[in-house]
Amino acid sequence: DSKEQTDALFAEQMKYFETMWEKIAERYHCPVIQNNFEQPYFRLMGNRDAFDCRGRVNFINRLNTAFADYAASHESFYINDINYVSACYGLDKWSESSYWHLYKYAMCVPAIPDFAFNLAAIIKSVFGKNKKALVLDLDNTLWGGVIGEDTAEGIELGNETPIGEAFLAFQKYVKEQSRLGVLLTVCSKNDEENALDGLNHPDGLLKPSDFISIKANWEPKSENIAASAEEIGILPESFVFADDNPAEREIVRSQLNISAPEISSPEDYIRIFDRNGFFEPTSISKDDISRNEMYKANAERTRFAARFESYRDYLLSLNMTAEIEPFSAVYLPRITQLTNKSNQFNLTTKRYTQNEIEEISRNRGYIHLYGRLEDKFGDNGVVSVIIGKIEGGDLHIDLWLMSCRVLKRDMEYAMLDSLVAVSYTHLRAHET
Repeated sequence: DSKEQTDALFAEQMKYFETMWEKIAERYHCPVIQNNFEQPYFRLMGNRDAFDCRGRVNFINRLNTAFADYAASHESFYINDINYVSACYGLDKWSESSYWHLYKYAMCVPAIPDFAFNLAAIIKSVFGKNKKALVLDLDNTLWGGVIGEDTAEGIELGNETPIGEAFLAFQKYVKEQSRLGVLLTVCSKNDEENALDGLNHPDGLLKPSDFISIKANWEPKSENIAASAEEIGILPESFVFADDNPAEREIVRSQLNISAPEISSPEDYIRIFDRNGFFEPTSISKDDISRNEMYKANAERTRFAARFESYRDYLLSLNMTAEIEPFSAVYLPRITQLTNKSNQFNLTTKRYTQNEIEEISRNRGYIHLYGRLEDKFGDNGVVSVIIGKIEGGDLHIDLWLMSCRVLKRDMEYAMLDSLVAVSYTHLRAHET
């Protein structure tokens, strides 16, 4: 085939998929998860297959890129990256042809659990069931050796040794996760001074300032993690526990019912955490990226509150400013995310897709408000959402939720005042 012919075939194939996706979105208003394509299991032209316009590999790569571009420009559309999963599984095993010839299975039967797990990670994320925080042991988890015995100079961390390099790579991976909104805490059986010495190691990437909570003492780790969860304002089950000690992992699992993957060799830490899909995002908002700073500011507020005898005086000293407005397009991903988070104080427990939120924002039969809260310590982001449906002269509240970050800040009263004012204006206009 000529380049013109292959381009025409590519356009025809993409049109087929785009038509299908658009019809599904139009009819069902639901999230769409599309598999991309694994690589062909043979290459007629060898390496040339990757760049020749007639190559199967080239055609598949073009489709996968076009799928990715479509996902990047359409909300509630996600890619199940089986191209990556099949590569991890091993293409020879994945594409065992007997399963196709016998049953028309697109992959071998033993690979189906890997496929299903990867798909489930997306579904879990859509419904707000992701983990939110990573709690880390220190000795032989973030560095090699025991700092209380080896001192900061004696631990293995950095590019000087293979083991030190593996721990440094894991620290880099954890730091990248924090930049996407994963909350970081420390739970280590150590003297606090030694723990801080290790975190301030010149070759380390994770510093004390990267953590919202550092528990370095000799208390049971399950109690320390529960205390960190209470301080941060999330449930213990939202944590993932990283510890090289199998006994500690088992105790924490049994006491707190949190995930603690089996880790042993530091060179495998990244692969194990990454394949588990604990923190898989379906969207990444500005609030996600600044989440660590928001929770650090919350901890600072808690310490600041201890200075005041009167809680009212404390609230007044925060110099709070609220922004309460009808839904805005820029905040729709965050609003959708809030409606699906299990730890929000959601009075009706209703969940919404982004398509549903967009429809509500356009429907004059609804009153919808979001609330942002800022104070002297920083911006809390979007922390409250209200959706009310107008029926005759009544307003029925379909959704009212608050983020745990702003409880006891009187934000609920500000939201109620705004809801009453907007409802009154809307109903008066309707009567006129």
